[in-house]
Amino acid sequence: MTAIKQQTIGRETAVDGIGLHTGEPSRVTFKPADADTGVVFERVDLDGRPLIHARVEYVTGASRGTNLTENGVTVYTVEHLCAAATGLGLDNLLVEIEGPEPPATDGSSAVFARALVEAGRRELEAPARVITLDKPFDYKQDGAEMTIVPEDELRISFTIKFEHPYLKSQFYTFHVGEDNFVEEIAPARTFALEEEIEQLRRAGLIKGGSLDCAVVVGDNGPLNEDGMRFDDEPVRHKILDLVGDLTLFGARFRGHIIAMRSGHAVNVGMIRSVKRYMEDKARVPLVDPARTLFDIGAIMKYLPHRYPFLLVDRVVDYRPGEYVIGVKNVTINEPFFGGHFPGAPVMPGVLIVEAMAQVGGVLLMQTVDNPEDMLIYFMGIDKVKFRRPVVPGDQLVFKLVPVKYKGRIAVMRGEAYVGENVVAEGEFKACLVEKEQTAKDDD
Repeated sequence: MTAIKQQTIGRETAVDGIGLHTGEPSRVTFKPADADTGVVFERVDLDGRPLIHARVEYVTGASRGTNLTENGVTVYTVEHLCAAATGLGLDNLLVEIEGPEPPATDGSSAVFARALVEAGRRELEAPARVITLDKPFDYKQDGAEMTIVPEDELRISFTIKFEHPYLKSQFYTFHVGEDNFVEEIAPARTFALEEEIEQLRRAGLIKGGSLDCAVVVGDNGPLNEDGMRFDDEPVRHKILDLVGDLTLFGARFRGHIIAMRSGHAVNVGMIRSVKRYMEDKARVPLVDPARTLFDIGAIMKYLPHRYPFLLVDRVVDYRPGEYVIGVKNVTINEPFFGGHFPGAPVMPGVLIVEAMAQVGGVLLMQTVDNPEDMLIYFMGIDKVKFRRPVVPGDQLVFKLVPVKYKGRIAVMRGEAYVGENVVAEGEFKACLVEKEQTAKDDD
């Protein structure tokens, strides 16, 4: 299958108006951006033209809109603009913004989407970054629920429920695609209940709000003269908001999102939770049982340890300067089990750390041309934690990554896993010493 390439717009285009909540004049100029830029706001109205990246780590508010702050600079209510970019499949976009908030336009994404469509499309050489899940994922917050089912496309099924004489419940399901987004989702406007308006004003919000940029719903229906654009416009707008918030992944997201009563705060919480899951999953080293990069014979060429202190069975993966992954199969025949809790055998923590350090020694030996002439001495061990016991029958998988190199001295970060669980971790400082020099020191 051909990899999907990253996309940006073909030429610059602009939209201006008034910010919904700040009420301040605003102009956004969309410009093409290089691969791996993402969606980035540039506050051209401020000295130094600071950048604010549309990523979840910069979200500082998610009540009545999604607000981003980076290095003390904020841009408010970005979700409708971001929805246009993500709904159209744009990976990279520079948004020069004059003012603290994008224009409200008509309260939807339609104006932004039309401008981006008219700007054309340019394909970049880099493959698109895509996030997919390997199993169903549930998230709950403040009475709202979200379930994500793995799929190769982005589909959203959304339900809203209100205790309201007119609004009540609505449901809509939608496969997100460039053409149908423009027609079915982008025109759906933001909405508020009539009873909320005064409260929002007292909170200092909707300073730029009017019936020209929102649907206000009273007990008997919308107060806007043109009524609803769709019978189910409110739930479609909730999908629009979610599409905009998905921009915060910093990559394309694929899956079937089933949402019940979600809003910006729940969307952001879900994204953070999924990212934590993906990061934890990426940390777990995958071991191919058929693969051996260094067998025990090769390991003994690198390490001076021998039975019973050689605690690594094989090295299964190695990338120069990045990481090494080693394995130890823990059996009841280990000599230390005879004296360490013999009634309930548990591998001594100090030996787990020693085994982890030995795997790190293989990583360090790979940095020199003559490893057979070198010895490794560990100068320090720090930040060691033990998470759970290791018992006979476990397979220990060690992953060591370099933190810092300085000459022949290295600091490495190590983690030990049994399955998907971290059982121990620590930081090691080690140095390489020539064997001849060691012999001279002994003399």
